[in-house]
Amino acid sequence: MKAVALTRYLPIDDPQSLSDVELPTPSPAGHDLLVRVQAVSVNPVDTKVRSPKPQIEAQPKVLGYDAAGVVEAVGEAVTRFKPGDAVYYAGDITRPGSNAQFQLVDERIVGHKPASLDFAQAAALPLTTITAWELLFDRMSYALDGGGAGKSLLVIAGAGGVGSIAIQLAKLAGFTVIATASRQDTIDWCKALGADHVITHREPLGPQLKALGVDTLDAALNLADTDRYWSELGELLAPLGHVGLIVEPRGELRIGDPYKAKSIGIHWEMMFARPRFRTADMGEQGALLDRVADLIDAGVLRGTLTETLSPINAANLREAHRRLESGTTIGKLVVAGW
Repeated sequence: MKAVALTRYLPIDDPQSLSDVELPTPSPAGHDLLVRVQAVSVNPVDTKVRSPKPQIEAQPKVLGYDAAGVVEAVGEAVTRFKPGDAVYYAGDITRPGSNAQFQLVDERIVGHKPASLDFAQAAALPLTTITAWELLFDRMSYALDGGGAGKSLLVIAGAGGVGSIAIQLAKLAGFTVIATASRQDTIDWCKALGADHVITHREPLGPQLKALGVDTLDAALNLADTDRYWSELGELLAPLGHVGLIVEPRGELRIGDPYKAKSIGIHWEMMFARPRFRTADMGEQGALLDRVADLIDAGVLRGTLTETLSPINAANLREAHRRLESGTTIGKLVVAGW
């Protein structure tokens, strides 16, 4: 099968950072699906895993942590899918990734593709949707149906992949959503997704919130820079509030006052935790994706795809990594077709 892989960890401008290779097609067993991949999405995790380091892989390593495709074959323990089913999923960071014509993935973390979306549109959703959903509804324990009514939520980096779906889910839950964005195109994007207010993350947040009549926040999703906003969010969050984090800090964080004094909940989200550690509830990710598909098909949620490159090959995946590393992408970038 065709695949895109690496053996050395190099800057993305190096043509050897990602290469076209031929690999054996795997066979499914147990709970695994063999999926014929039709489209893949690129996320910050791809660029972080690929980033320069001295390690050398003895065998080609396939990245890719978002995909949509068609079930080709199933393992003997599979109960939710059959060959021919269209699916979407984020996969498991401990296993070979989705940048290949065929991929093995545990059925329990797979959802049925939204019928109203094509494969490229569907591939844009899984990782970011699982991240935002688990933060809001699992880690913070807000209810999807009205759990945010009367509450305020700040989404830092609202135009990014996770922010783009978090804004929509938070509005669905009833929050007043304040997003951050710094360019006119990203401001417009956040508003189109349902943000009630958009402020800039290039200036102190407090004065901008006060100008909106928001003295304290019930919750915040810091999706961009854990260190930069740590102290400010500690001051802005209300007692018993919540902060969600997805970016590892560069240094130590002081988690005492005001976080301790206010009893603020600090919630880390790593959407690969369930498949990586084979948690008893890992099937919740498949159920989550099925529910999101229903919301998409009902027109309650919208997709976040903004650009598609084609076909899936090393050159286009290097370009996708390069654009993501530039920090200027909006929504999600997908590479589709072989």
